[in-house]
Amino acid sequence: MQAILSAISEPVRRDALRILWDGQEHCVCELMAILGVTQSRMSRHMKTLKQAGLVVDRRDAQWVRYRRNPDLPAAYETVIDAVFAAEALEQEHVA
Repeated sequence: MQAILSAISEPVRRDALRILWDGQEHCVCELMAILGVTQSRMSRHMKTLKQAGLVVDRRDAQWVRYRRNPDLPAAYETVIDAVFAAEALEQEHVA
């Protein structure tokens, strides 16, 4: 659990994970464009998410595509869902 909480403590990683939470594959280039970060920075963030077991990757020619780890334990999914819900609630109160 510590690795997961540490991995999602960084806002760019949380934002990337939120995108991947849709269950689809997304390439690093897509994540870079959406989040406005460089390739090297995005790759480092994705490595952290992968090491925490939150995402899996697949190489497709020169691209690396990431998706939500389909084997993530349900308890971990619940934690991630709760973090996303809490952030959404916080944003509603700020707006």
